[in-house]
Amino acid sequence: MTRLTIEDLKKIKEKQKSTFALREGGYRAKITVHMGTCGIAAGAREVMTTLLDEITKAHVEDVITTTSGCAGLCAREPMVTVEIYNKAPVKYGDLNSEKMQEIFKEHVLGGNPVEKYALVIGSETTY
Repeated sequence: MTRLTIEDLKKIKEKQKSTFALREGGYRAKITVHMGTCGIAAGAREVMTTLLDEITKAHVEDVITTTSGCAGLCAREPMVTVEIYNKAPVKYGDLNSEKMQEIFKEHVLGGNPVEKYALVIGSETTY
């Protein structure tokens, strides 16, 4: 598994400066990768790297990514929360690179939540 370097973290930080823009209508989607110790141990770095690669490949500029600590369901890590503007947020669990790619294409780009990976729909929001 590839480890994140200081330069990788700096790039992620620069991309996150506009986190509040989602609430202000500047972004269509916000994706939070839960990267507490349990998430990192379960593979959250791989999921984050895959997500950033998918965003780059798709040339989308209306999607922001962020990280958080443990979401409280350590046994279901790695976990990601996808928030699409004006839609119920979806928390996904037990992820890997392939599942993250599918979620990005189907939910983030296509607007259709991937229910087979969803833990909960509509329990939280930042709007």
